[in-house]
This record gives sequence, C-alpha cells and structure tokens, in this order.
Amino acid sequence: MAADLEEEEDYLSMSFSEPTESVKETSLQRTARLKKEAAERSRPLSKKERAEKGKATRDAALATQIDASNKGAQMLAKMGFNGGALGKSENARTQPIEVLVKDNRGGIGMDSEKKRKLRDAAEEVVGQEKKRKVGEEEFRLRARDEREERKNEGQMWSAMRTLESFETGAFDEGDDEDGGEDATKTKDAASSRPLKSINVLWRPLVKQRLEKERKRRARHDLDQSLSRRADYDDPDADADDKLALGTEVEEQLDDEDAELDEFEALSFVDRLEKILEELRTEWKYCFWCKYRYPDQEMEGCPGTTEDEHG
Repeated sequence: MAADLEEEEDYLSMSFSEPTESVKETSLQRTARLKKEAAERSRPLSKKERAEKGKATRDAALATQIDASNKGAQMLAKMGFNGGALGKSENARTQPIEVLVKDNRGGIGMDSEKKRKLRDAAEEVVGQEKKRKVGEEEFRLRARDEREERKNEGQMWSAMRTLESFETGAFDEGDDEDGGEDATKTKDAASSRPLKSINVLWRPLVKQRLEKERKRRARHDLDQSLSRRADYDDPDADADDKLALGTEVEEQLDDEDAELDEFEALSFVDRLEKILEELRTEWKYCFWCKYRYPDQEMEGCPGTTEDEHG
C-alpha cells in the first residue's frame, strides 16, 4: 500500500509540456494581423526615422563593393578597365566618393560662414585678452614711472636746498638740510638779490619764494584795500617791506629768464644730476652720503648714484 502511494505522482510537481502542434490562425485573427501590418506600413515616418533610414541605406550602399553586375563596372569593362584604382598613379582612389548630406535648411556656404564667425569671435576674445594684459602692464609701468618721478622731484628740491645752503654760507653738517635760524636769514638775503644773479641750479627755489610772497602780499593788499588808499605811503615800513610791496619783485618775476627756462625744461633726473655734480665738484659733498669730504678725491664714497650707496 505504501509503495503504491510513493509511486503516485505528486500533483503539485506536475509539469506540462508545450504543445507540439501550433494553433491554427483563425480568419478573424489573420484579418486583424494584416490590417495591423498594413497600418504599420502606411504610417508616415518621423523626421528622425527618415534620417536614420536614409543613413542606413547610404552606409549599406557605400559598403557594397562594386562587382561585375554593376552597370558602371560593365561600362568600364567595355572600355578596357580590368579593376584596381582609377587613374595613372598607384595611389588613386579605389572607393566611391563619400556623400556629405546636409541635415539642415541653410544655404551651401552657411557652414563656412558659421566657421568664419566662430573664428572671428575667438580671435576677438583673444585680442581683448591681449589688450587687457597690455593695459594692465602699461598701467603698472605708468604707475612705477610716476612713483619714480615723484621721488626724483623730491630729491631734486632737497639737493637744491643743500646747494643753496653751501653758496649762501648757511650749511652746517650738524643741522638738517633746511638749516636753522641762519639758514632762514640767508634765504631772506637771497630773495632780496636780483634773481638772475643767483646760480641757476638753485634759482628755482628763490623764484618759488618770490611767487609765494607775491601771492601773500596780494591777499594782504586785498584785505587792506578798503581801509587804505592806493597812494598811501607808510612811513614806518622798512626797506624790505617796501621792496615786497613795491614793483621790484614783480619786475623780477615778469622778466624773461631764458637760462632758467632752459633748466626747468629738463627732467627731474637731469636737473638732479646737474645739482649733484655741482655739489661734488665745487663743495666736495656727496648728497647720498650726507657728508662733506676733505678733498676732491672723496675717498670712501661708493659712487655718484643712489644705487651705489644702497
């Protein structure tokens, strides 16, 4: 009994084999299938599908080798062509010319125009970048030159005051370049001298002081004009006051001075070099060392330029 039960097949593990014979298509199924296939064939292709189909057709045609069944090959064979490359050279073309199909509605030269515009745009960008770099470089150079010019101007006026102190007898190695009370007196005395009699190397200092004094007196006269008559003569004013109030200063400033004009037309560097040369040759003084040497040899001075003293 038990053996009979074991031999019985478990219904849960039963397997069904595929039918060996296909089910016959009914007339209704066949009609539906034909209609579906006809609808699929008549459906218009999209633009993308047409492009893909055309590309596949071209690639297949170009990949097909020309054989004896080809009309063109038959015409060439009649003219004596036996195969190989066309032409006299050995490296002549053996494959058909590739077809380049336009996939847009632009004109024939539109692609070249686009390339030209892109090239021009790229060149413009590169040109602007170069101009920007050149502009930055020019700005740095101009700023550096301006700083150097301001520095040279300051050194020129300082050297000019030093030369003035030597020629007016107010120089003292223990004092600074502007000097003290004695220097102020010698400056006042120099201002009272005729302008053209002063050394042109420090004459601009005196001219500058005279111009400041003229402006100061002009403001003072403007303040006093309402309370004093134009022909009033102050008996208590000394000679220097009368000189300042008089016309001698005006005449000195208004007179033409070709020598001074020529000197002031030079650059700050050239004027500074002339003043420093005068200090060294006439007074044995090095502006950079800030020291007056005992003899013309100036032993111990590194040189004549600021860099040599750096």
